[in-house]
Amino acid sequence: MKKIITVSAIILILILSLSTTILAVEEKNMAETNTAGELMEIKEETKTEMDEYTRKYGSESYGMTAFILNKVRLYSIPLCFLGIAIGALYQYVLGTRRLDMKQKGFGLIVAFITILVICQVLPLIFAIVVRGWRG
Repeated sequence: MKKIITVSAIILILILSLSTTILAVEEKNMAETNTAGELMEIKEETKTEMDEYTRKYGSESYGMTAFILNKVRLYSIPLCFLGIAIGALYQYVLGTRRLDMKQKGFGLIVAFITILVICQVLPLIFAIVVRGWRG
């Protein structure tokens, strides 16, 4: 009985994955026609955002630095939370049996929290220094 359930579950998973693959290929073919327009739109949005930072900070190099720091700030959040989750898995799941895994997990958690704090505070410090003390 267990073999029948297992085999039928595997067949069901294969059918679902095949249909998902077919749908993904069809969507990809439809999306290729809109890709050029979307890329131009993203390029224009990025250009206007860069121009805004350049105007705000008064220099192209400061504007580009602020733009990059803002993107790092935005993308560091999910990456660091993923790293914290991996560290928690090492510490609390794998670390129950082995002490070295527990220490590795704790180290990962501390490292990713430190990176997260630095990535969140660095744009603020840059803005204070450039806009406040530069004049």
